[in-house]
Amino acid sequence: MNEDKYDLVIIGAGPGGYVAAIRAGQTGLKTAIIEKEYIGGMCLNWGCIPTKSLLESVKLFRKIKTAEKFGIDGIGDISFNWQKAVKRTKPIVKKLTKGVEYLLKKNGVEIIRGSAEIVSDKMISVNNRTLETNNIIIATGSKPASFKNAKNNILEIENMLQETEIPKKIAVFGSGAVAVELCQLFRMMDRDVSLLTNDDRLIPGLDSSIEKFLIEKFNKEKIEIIRDTVITDEGITGNGIKFNFDMIINASLRQAILPPHSLDLTIEKSFIKTDCNLETSIPGIYAIGDVNGKNFFAHSASAQGLAVVNKIQGIINDIDFYKHPINIYTYPEIAQIGKTQETLKNENIQFKISEFPLASNGKALAESETEGFIRILFEEKYGEVLGVQIIASNATDLISEASAAMQIEATVFDVAQTIHAHPTVSEVFMEAGLDASGIPVHK
Repeated sequence: MNEDKYDLVIIGAGPGGYVAAIRAGQTGLKTAIIEKEYIGGMCLNWGCIPTKSLLESVKLFRKIKTAEKFGIDGIGDISFNWQKAVKRTKPIVKKLTKGVEYLLKKNGVEIIRGSAEIVSDKMISVNNRTLETNNIIIATGSKPASFKNAKNNILEIENMLQETEIPKKIAVFGSGAVAVELCQLFRMMDRDVSLLTNDDRLIPGLDSSIEKFLIEKFNKEKIEIIRDTVITDEGITGNGIKFNFDMIINASLRQAILPPHSLDLTIEKSFIKTDCNLETSIPGIYAIGDVNGKNFFAHSASAQGLAVVNKIQGIINDIDFYKHPINIYTYPEIAQIGKTQETLKNENIQFKISEFPLASNGKALAESETEGFIRILFEEKYGEVLGVQIIASNATDLISEASAAMQIEATVFDVAQTIHAHPTVSEVFMEAGLDASGIPVHK
């Protein structure tokens, strides 16, 4: 075989691309992955992993402030050191990216550094080299839309870790999980924070119960929500009022990063349009992760990558995006899977809701983390679990139990009969299941 002829070439080595590449290598496909910047993409290098590391630092900072009520005396004055917190992220990122690179090589994937151009449906150019391939996966991700005409002090998220210090008065522009997480990150650092948004929802797609909780939480923590925002050369206005900030972080709605190409790819709302198998308008070319605009979470990109490789190998997977969890690393954390009450109503599905508060859970009380709840939305006739929303300190871990339940089409009666260890926060699942079954114990 020609050394420049492949079964699959993947453009982009983020969580979608590198997972697809590893699986392709495992199934015997001759695979190359092209990355122009960093193995691991945005997620591992300046997105998911570093920001979650920073959030853990500020959560600990906040927890230490309450040490006295846990019986710990003598803490005294403490302060948050941004540079040390950022420094802590670097070895974590290095370990993960090196691990990904090792796994790619272990599974026979050729790593090519450079900028790829799609010349045709079977040909890619990179580094003055032409690759022939039977299949192409575009996994180039997305980034916030930029402010081309504004001269304000606007910082792109990818440059945030390069800042030596964080000023006192900060604004985050945008909506969605990243915008909300950043607001809380800086508020827990004792900064004055405002969210500038032009969207009706703080996080589009979340159940209205969570949206309500978030707004109340922001009000309680004095994170100002400024709507109808306009950013121009002359300054920033919102609700008709002019504002000034030391720094504005751009977390606006994302747009696909498209590789150079001479193809007639169908683009819809700034993203590559794909069918139910994630194939583009051109047979043999697929688009996964952020670049197709279907879901902006790393785990969804990875799942899409696995599904495409399976499809190439003749195995068709049912891709149900409702079964891809939504994780938001706020304080407390927020997680959701399945359909919201608004979606169920629009689809005329008869359902009921069972809710159980964290304030009635023994482990949550012991940890002094009682803010939040679990809500199970279930089909009225047979009790099948249709959606779950969780607000809890470890909601992003707990949601996996709901994911497993929905994968096997479990009912609330199955959830109620699942024995949970005591004391654990996960007992809220059993309690909500018992309540839905009409036999609540602790409610």
